[in-house]
Amino acid sequence: MTPNAERSGRRSRSADKLKISFEFFPPKSPKMEAMLWESVQRLAPLAPEFVSVTYGAGGSTRERTHATVERIIKEAGIPTAAHLTCVGATKEEVNDVIRSYREIGVKQIVALRGDPVDGVGAKYEAHEGGYSGSPALVSGIKELGEFDVFVSAYPEKHPESSDFATDIELLRQKVDAGATKAITQFFFDNDLYEAFVERVRRAGIFIPIVPGIMPIHNFTQAAGFATRAGASVPQWLANRFEGLENDADTHRLVSAAMAAEQVEDLHARGVDEFHFYTLNRANLVYAICHLLGMRPVKTATADAE
Repeated sequence: MTPNAERSGRRSRSADKLKISFEFFPPKSPKMEAMLWESVQRLAPLAPEFVSVTYGAGGSTRERTHATVERIIKEAGIPTAAHLTCVGATKEEVNDVIRSYREIGVKQIVALRGDPVDGVGAKYEAHEGGYSGSPALVSGIKELGEFDVFVSAYPEKHPESSDFATDIELLRQKVDAGATKAITQFFFDNDLYEAFVERVRRAGIFIPIVPGIMPIHNFTQAAGFATRAGASVPQWLANRFEGLENDADTHRLVSAAMAAEQVEDLHARGVDEFHFYTLNRANLVYAICHLLGMRPVKTATADAE
C-alpha cells in the first residue's frame, strides 16, 4: 500500500467496479503511429469507457488529432473523446473543428483553454475573434452538437490561479456552460485529491471529478514535468525510485506497483473512475490494470474462434 493507504487504513473495494479510460497523443511519424496503434490494440480489450486524443498547442496537431480520432473510432470501435483548445484561433476556426468531429462520430470532447502560444508560463491572451476561455468554449461546443463535454481540474490548483477559490469558480463556470465531467491533472498524493474534491463539493459542484493517473516511465523526467505543471512530488515517492536510474526493469516494477496502489487507495476512498495518461505506451498501463484485477474482455468474435 502507498503511504496514503497506510495512513487511511482502508482497503480497496472490488476491482470489477472500476471504470477506466486512456489518453493518447497524435503521432508525429510512421514509427510513432505504429507504436500508438500497438498501444491502442493492447489496451482496447480492457474495455475502457473511452479513450482521448490530445490537441497540440495552438492547434498544431489539428489534422493529426482528427486522423487519430477517426481511425480509433472506425478500426478499434472505442468511444473516443477528442481534445480541443481555443488558444490562437478564431471562433469559426474552432467551430470548424467541432463540426468535423461531429461528422466522424465523436460524442465526447475534452474542452481546454490551451497553453499560450509562447509556451507554458507566458500570459494567456484570447485570440481576437476567438473564444475568451474554456467556459465560452464549452458553451460553443454544446451549441453545435449533443456532445458530452469534459473539462480539466487541478487538485493542486492551476499554476496560473492565485488561489483555490479562483480555480473552483472557473470550474463552476465550465459546469454552468454545460460540462458533464472533469478530469484532473495528475497527482501523486491522494490526500490532495480528496481535499480538492471536498472543496469542489462544498462549492456546490457535483459533476464527476475523475483522477488523472500518470504511470512513471522515467522518474527524473516525470519529476521535471510535474514541477512545470505545478504538481508536487512527495519525498516518499522520490525515495521509492532512488537508485533506479540505470535499472529499467526494477523501475518498471516499482512504477506499476505504485500506480496500482494509488488507484487502490483512491478506490477505497470511494472513487470508481480513473483516467490514465499513457504517453502512447501500453505495457506499463496494462500491467497496472492487471494488478488491479482487470482482465481482457472477450468479444463475440473471439468466442466464436
